[in-house]
Amino acid sequence: MIILIAYFASEVYFNISSRKAIAQVYKYGARGEQVKQIQTKLKQWGYYKNSVDGIYGYNTYLSVKSFQKSNGIKVDGLAGTQTLEAIGIVPSKSTSGGTASAKNVTNSNDVALVARLINGEARGEPYEGQVAVGATILNRTRDARFPSTIAGVIYQPGAFTAIVDGQINANIEPSSTRAARDALNGWDPSGGAVFYFNPATSTNKWIWSRVLIKVIGKHRFCS
Repeated sequence: MIILIAYFASEVYFNISSRKAIAQVYKYGARGEQVKQIQTKLKQWGYYKNSVDGIYGYNTYLSVKSFQKSNGIKVDGLAGTQTLEAIGIVPSKSTSGGTASAKNVTNSNDVALVARLINGEARGEPYEGQVAVGATILNRTRDARFPSTIAGVIYQPGAFTAIVDGQINANIEPSSTRAARDALNGWDPSGGAVFYFNPATSTNKWIWSRVLIKVIGKHRFCS
């Protein structure tokens, strides 16, 4: 006998500096507009092949797991904050009993995520080059060819080697965090680049067709 256990959307509560924040977690059995958004985004990335019906069924569950596995996220089939942001959905966060804002939480998450990408992609590069990698991420969020969120850009399938080879999970160097903050605060040593690559290791012939803006360390930054 097959026993089917249905899980429904739940709210997960946690404390940040003694203030409560709320993050939504979508699970097997959930329904609604947010589930439609999840399905739509997964469909855009090529992970979900079925109709967008707003029902978190078995196919949606498998698609979420496949996305998580491909993007270095814990594979549990749950669409929580990290998975939603990676897909390109910024979950709403509310607070009570304090003055903390969702914007501050998001900025903190952005620093950590950009720092991890810089660390995985440009560890050992000149500091200016590390900031330039972070700036490239932000430049992509403002370019219609790419996802509009930082997490969406970073976890876009095949976009960054550090996601593919797991270097995004390497031990963080202090300079990576500083570089992330500098990039988020507006410093762009890349000159507006949306692409970069190391000519000594790149096997992608197409990337050479991009217009060169500048070279910093081992990376060529391009438009």
